[in-house]
Amino acid sequence: MPDLATFLPRLDAGMREDPSWGEVASYIPELARIDPEQFAIAVASADGALYQAGDADVPFSVQSVTKVFTLAIALGRSGDQLWTRVGREPSGRAFNSIVQLEQEEGRPRNPFINAGAIVTTDEVLAGRPPSVALAEIVQFVRAAAEDDEIHINDAVAASETAYGHRNFALAHFLAAYDNLRNPPEMTLGTYFHHCALEMTTAQLALAGRFLVDAPGLPRLVSRSRIRRLNALMLTCGHYDGSGDFAYRVGLPGKSGVGGGILAIVPGRASIAVWSPGLNQYGNSLKGTEALARLARAMDWSIF
Repeated sequence: MPDLATFLPRLDAGMREDPSWGEVASYIPELARIDPEQFAIAVASADGALYQAGDADVPFSVQSVTKVFTLAIALGRSGDQLWTRVGREPSGRAFNSIVQLEQEEGRPRNPFINAGAIVTTDEVLAGRPPSVALAEIVQFVRAAAEDDEIHINDAVAASETAYGHRNFALAHFLAAYDNLRNPPEMTLGTYFHHCALEMTTAQLALAGRFLVDAPGLPRLVSRSRIRRLNALMLTCGHYDGSGDFAYRVGLPGKSGVGGGILAIVPGRASIAVWSPGLNQYGNSLKGTEALARLARAMDWSIF
């Protein structure tokens, strides 16, 4: 296996040689302004080392990657009761599908599609003020990364609120099926803000270590919950592109439309990649390819 300190810069150079960068998430104005021709990767190994290359110190909006952390909190608060409100199966549809939610009578297919993440956020709220729930989410991420310099980008949250019409439709569908306990606007406000967390790939890789399950790493949740979170990341973490990601990369991963992906090598490492341009599934184009190359080079796979 190659040495990560020398392999990651070569991987970074290889990503920049290909002129195909994908398309940024144009439906969120704050994200539409991001230069797509950026790439970063960071690997936080189980032995405490951190390797990085590219634009690894550039902060970006992690978007749906935060759903992993929010789900970890929700399962801690409600346990298996959450699964009465949301399923655990791959969606096979786009992450913001309204059709599927209506067909399945207001019970989202899994907690990582938008409707499922809205229900998960609603569970974290549990009748509390949004500021308290958001503080818990941010503090959980900071504790995982061991870094207090992680914040919500208010401009991104405001942009999502102003243009999140489809998410408002999903929330009202959920409310119509009695699957929201808080007012849709309250749940969505919390959802938009935790998706607007801003991190670098180094911070995200470090935060992801709580899912690696190795001695000496942050122990924020039980081992059984770690296994369940990784299983859901593998089967549902890339929406209708989850099967393709599992085939190409072979690791649990969670993507976000900001271009970030968090991937886990159980017992070995946490990996974060970022490139804002997306593929047809809404996942990072360069990030997916970089993870596939890294997994092959390091012989990392859960299979």
